[in-house]
Amino acid sequence: MLLLNFAGILVMYRFFGRIGLYAWVPIAVIIANIQVIKTVQLFGLTSSLGNIVYATSFLATDILSENYGKKDAGKAVGIGFLSLFSLTVFMNLALMFKPAAVDFAQQSMLTLYSLLPRIALGSFVAYGASQFHDVWAYSLMKKRRPERRWIWLRNNASTMVSQAIDSLIFVTIAFAGRIPVRSFWELVFSTYILKWVVAAADTPLVYLAVRWKKNNKINET
Repeated sequence: MLLLNFAGILVMYRFFGRIGLYAWVPIAVIIANIQVIKTVQLFGLTSSLGNIVYATSFLATDILSENYGKKDAGKAVGIGFLSLFSLTVFMNLALMFKPAAVDFAQQSMLTLYSLLPRIALGSFVAYGASQFHDVWAYSLMKKRRPERRWIWLRNNASTMVSQAIDSLIFVTIAFAGRIPVRSFWELVFSTYILKWVVAAADTPLVYLAVRWKKNNKINET
């Protein structure tokens, strides 16, 4: 899953430039908010699916911050908000339509998307707080230490703090009271660890994106 997501974001950036990164953010947000409904067991811990693809949205904004600046990264965050809002509104509208006699999808869609308002609220608050913190922190550290050798520090420091904010806020709003207390804290912990792993693993990709940009290998559509 991690390799597929990394490959996807690299392809989008290489062939479509910053527009590719703008496109990747809503892709990641929409997929993550559908996958997050499914819980799985990873290394003995309960975890929600969707953490890996969601964490790559932070990689997209970090590349935008590094190569284009804070303003472009902020635009990507705004696009993510709009995509999440659209998903919630249109899927709940779809549930209001009376299914035909031959319909076989309504019950499955109810199971998946009736939870979207609470999931979406958690996502809105967590996404906004964590992403804006990430863009702010990354830009601040880049301003203080703009040298390329410090990319690893601003990429990891900004994202790992932001991911902690995101995990605690989202799991609290989306799942508090719906699952046992032990599973709740397992979700907070496992969600953060998975995002932390993605943040650490994606550092070479930021360096690669900077090199591509410097060597004019990005197709800026």
